[in-house]
Amino acid sequence: MATRGMLRALAKRTLSQFSVSNSISRSISTLVLAEHEGGSVKAPSVSAVEAAKLLGEENSITMLLAGSGSSLQEAAEHAASCHPSVSQVLVADSDAFAYPLAEPWAKLVHLVQQRDDYSHVVAASSSFGKNILPRAAALLDVSPITDVTDISGSHQFVRPIYAGNALCTVRYSGTTPCMLTIRATSFPVTPDSADSKSNVASISQVDLSTFDKDSIGKSRYVKLTSEDTERPDLGNARIVVTGGRGLKSADNFKMLEKLAEKLGAAVGATRAAVDASFVPNELQVGQTGKIVAPELYLAFGVSGAIQHIAGMRDSKIIVAVNKDADAPIFQVADYGLVGDLFEVIPELLEKLPEKK
Repeated sequence: MATRGMLRALAKRTLSQFSVSNSISRSISTLVLAEHEGGSVKAPSVSAVEAAKLLGEENSITMLLAGSGSSLQEAAEHAASCHPSVSQVLVADSDAFAYPLAEPWAKLVHLVQQRDDYSHVVAASSSFGKNILPRAAALLDVSPITDVTDISGSHQFVRPIYAGNALCTVRYSGTTPCMLTIRATSFPVTPDSADSKSNVASISQVDLSTFDKDSIGKSRYVKLTSEDTERPDLGNARIVVTGGRGLKSADNFKMLEKLAEKLGAAVGATRAAVDASFVPNELQVGQTGKIVAPELYLAFGVSGAIQHIAGMRDSKIIVAVNKDADAPIFQVADYGLVGDLFEVIPELLEKLPEKK
């Protein structure tokens, strides 16, 4: 009888522990680190919200914005209605966040996490997210999971390895929060989710009274240089025209820029072209550059190094022009033309109508 009683007590205790554990596993709250510019949240950060939806059905999603001035308030209003899954927007308004430096942002994430104890912290795998999240993870003493391309559960993720030639399934078993950077191109935002003015989230200010501005680090903002162009952003463009070492000079890239203007496309480049100073490094596409997945990807004089392919292999249609018939780029191209790009591009410029 004593043995039966012990078994019943053990079963009851195990069932109780399972219920508590199951309840905890369903309690998911996510903090999304949002990058903003010109009073709007950037598209990759909205994709991070789309990814956070997959962590669980009962998921409370909060967006965190930091900065100063009127543009921050405009961005907060945009964040409140940018996606129906956002339930709250936290705003940290201080001169310490005037520029998105890693040190103050990491300390802000640490401060917010200590107060609200989120189960997950998510950021886009952009220069913004890759700069901040590892430092914040170090402050919180957890191991981040980077460049996630698929989410199959609250703690199970898929990420590319070996320059995208293999996919690895990772299960997180560490302490909270589970910190992720997601590949924005793998979590496209549907048109219905892009604008949700009927579901406006609440906006709250972060209490920065205990934030130590004097110990935010030794780095400082120097300047921002960017191209003065009306072309679309490389990371979100529907069409991307990319040039490689085969263009031979910076002057020849102007020919590629004219083609991009006619197509309404963004201009990209390989690392070889960037290293040769043909174009600035913010145009680099590849494993160590930007990851793109446009509807149409045009590659001129691109050999197809594995590091470059890792950054554009998810493009819907890939067109390659190269005079080397054995160039590796033809192995991933949907359409390939063996020819001299200095003959092909002028012919395209002649036959394509002007952009209206």
